[in-house]
Amino acid sequence: MTALDHRVHEGHGHAHGPDCGHVAVPHGDHTDYAHDGHLHREHEGHYCECEPSGHTAHDDHPHAHGPDCGHVAVPHGDHTDYVHDGHRHAAHDGHWDEH
Repeated sequence: MTALDHRVHEGHGHAHGPDCGHVAVPHGDHTDYAHDGHLHREHEGHYCECEPSGHTAHDDHPHAHGPDCGHVAVPHGDHTDYVHDGHRHAAHDGHWDEH
């Protein structure tokens, strides 16, 4: 699992949860919620942007994600992440990154 930058999402008055209406994405030991093109996670009473720090390639990933691959697609900034085996993958320079 990659290290995460700890960036508090300021002014986030919405409480995420099972019935909040946003896509829930299992991510390691927590759940991210897709909201306005980015992913949030609850952390010690506030919401943080759940973004990886650095670049971590997912080696040996033969599956090609796309609109019909069967995995949940999550809009994320300028690209789409795909939820696969409890983590998110994003296409990057001919390989898949961990997100």
